[in-house]
Amino acid sequence: MPLPRRLIQPALLGMVTVIATSGLVYELVTGTLASYVLGDSVTQFSLVIGLYLFAMGIGSYLSKFLEDRLLERFVEIELCLALAGGLSAPLLFKVYTATAAFRLALYGIVLLIGTLVGLEIPLLIRLLQFSLDLKELVARVLTLDYIGALIASLLFPSLLLPRLGVHQTSLFFGILNAIVALLATFLFPLDRSVAIRLRAQCVLITAVLCVGFGLVTRFVDRSETLYFGSPIIHVAQSPYQRIVITRSPRTTRLFLNGNLQFSSDDEQRYHEVLVHPAVAALGRDPRTVMVLGGGDGLAVRELLKYESIERIVLVDLDAAVTDAFRNLPVARELNGGALDDPRVTIRNEDAYKFLEEAREAFDLAIVDFPDPSNYAVGKLYTVAFYNLLRERLSVRGVAVVQATSPQYARESFWCIVQTLESSGFHTAPLHVYVPSFGDWGFVLIGGDNLSPPSSLRIDPARLRWLDAAGLPELFRFPRDIGRVETVTNRLNDQKLVSIYAREWGVFTR
Repeated sequence: MPLPRRLIQPALLGMVTVIATSGLVYELVTGTLASYVLGDSVTQFSLVIGLYLFAMGIGSYLSKFLEDRLLERFVEIELCLALAGGLSAPLLFKVYTATAAFRLALYGIVLLIGTLVGLEIPLLIRLLQFSLDLKELVARVLTLDYIGALIASLLFPSLLLPRLGVHQTSLFFGILNAIVALLATFLFPLDRSVAIRLRAQCVLITAVLCVGFGLVTRFVDRSETLYFGSPIIHVAQSPYQRIVITRSPRTTRLFLNGNLQFSSDDEQRYHEVLVHPAVAALGRDPRTVMVLGGGDGLAVRELLKYESIERIVLVDLDAAVTDAFRNLPVARELNGGALDDPRVTIRNEDAYKFLEEAREAFDLAIVDFPDPSNYAVGKLYTVAFYNLLRERLSVRGVAVVQATSPQYARESFWCIVQTLESSGFHTAPLHVYVPSFGDWGFVLIGGDNLSPPSSLRIDPARLRWLDAAGLPELFRFPRDIGRVETVTNRLNDQKLVSIYAREWGVFTR
């Protein structure tokens, strides 16, 4: 019995739109998880999108072999998609925290979801072919399919990811897929016994996914606690990253997308070397400072030890980071409440855009970005960015750049040095051993007056690790981490990102 005409429009609007939206959401969820875990978002999203579309083609081809009981097959496929897509994020997260098979699980799930999505639309068109003219039917279905994709692409970064996170988002759309399957059993004619069986399956799977939606946060927290090895005291999902702060009886750690940013056991080594040699190299009392990155406020804490500083502008893209380190008691204890100091102005915006639009000149710049593991961050290590940075320094101004590990990523480190020199800076590379990270590198930069400092401009008694006697050693590089021939990192190719991925990949496989 054909579907009544009065139900064709709502059926298409509801079912096709949900199908299209959920399919793209699953693709975005898996791509986001892949970029979080594996880095290099361009590569990961390219692989996920390519595999997903390939699998959709396989599904569309396989649909021709389904010749009878099409409604039953459609409902069963929809329920399989509800489970595979809905559970994709929690399952991948568990694989990541418990095994070394993340890539295998990721690509397997993408292929499965893509195949199921590829089966859906051809079956739905065949179910509706007797209710509408074929030309009208194909036009409506494909139009709604593309509209659903647009809805997903708009909602995911602006609402779903920051409000629900990847885990609840995947489960939510799994629930919607199960509801679509249930509605299909009412909109299309079915034998009574078959309808009862399919509806029971729909209700059961919907209930399972609803329970999962309610419990997944607890599941993720428990898995993360086991993975990070310490109790989690703060978790936030921003549009840019997942922020986790852990606290053991004696140690606080910050993780962004699962990567350690600092440990309170030894962060003083990192931040004292980041800040105080640069102030010493300036050769005068700094008055205005900009900090690019460093939303935890630990570099700002070190800067505020200089009474001459009148103004610090902290530019960090992610307000979720700066808010956490302004408000959490344990974070305020670490940074000494530095982010609430009246001399500090916080700008939550892209550092590249800030430098393009800023007109103020600064005596000192502290550039403390994450490592160039993807192209979004890699642009902040290019000649174009460093040219903007040079324009924002005052006459004889000095800056320091975090430059990854010369031990684990030797060519990456010297690529950053060469890129800075290609931008017109004189450089003074330095490094320090940080137990949590290994040997870590920085680059002092300035004009032709720049030279490695031989003394500090602060009483060493106010520091926890660095002293004047150890200052010259920071600028000496053993032969096994010494300079190597490399390339200049430019905005149009960002060769540093691939060099970094190759070098660090040896240690993270």
